[in-house]
Amino acid sequence: MKAIILAGGLGTRLRPLTFAVPKPLIPVGERPILEILVENLKGHGVVDIYLAVGYRAELIQVYFQDGRQFGVNIHYSREDKRLGTAGPLRLIRDRFELSEPVLVMNADIMTKLDFHKFYQTHLKEAAAITVGIRQYEHVVPYGVVQMDGGRICAIEERPRLPFHINCGIYVVSPDVLDLVPKDEFFDMPDLIGAAVRSGHKVFGYPIREEWVAIESLGDLTEETRKSG
Repeated sequence: MKAIILAGGLGTRLRPLTFAVPKPLIPVGERPILEILVENLKGHGVVDIYLAVGYRAELIQVYFQDGRQFGVNIHYSREDKRLGTAGPLRLIRDRFELSEPVLVMNADIMTKLDFHKFYQTHLKEAAAITVGIRQYEHVVPYGVVQMDGGRICAIEERPRLPFHINCGIYVVSPDVLDLVPKDEFFDMPDLIGAAVRSGHKVFGYPIREEWVAIESLGDLTEETRKSG
């Protein structure tokens, strides 16, 4: 099993921290987010890791080098322009001639997901793309009124609306990356939509283990507190 980590984003939601340091190098406790993720992957037997880098890429390369000190082999794919979250996958597939399904993750995720089970499910389902999903409830902060014409039928105070959210963790089979245009900005939702329209199987895998995406300074503060 090989992994691609998407580590090229600007990290705008963690500014001002990311003006000087790329988001994957922001520490959670005593270690950068990306180091925690790399060690997590290694613990599941993933030793070949491809980093899709862009913003402040040189700092990431200096920190991780070839990955040997972390017990893995790290390969870099540097974008000359922003390619979104799916564009780098085709670039890496073509550059490194990847011929097997690959685990793909955003670089800001902390999780205890069983990556091996996740990957094996993709193979068992013969999917083109497997998407890690999670149940999420949105609480409407008001009383919701049900109407029939001008007549009120009921009022429900602060209802909870269930959704499935995309967790930013995937397994992607190499052939489906033909749907990604070369050297153009293309996000994972674009690829998933194109795959569905083309008749490819896209499978949703429920993630019930611990999972969090570091999307804000509040998330970072909370995860730092938990790590201490």
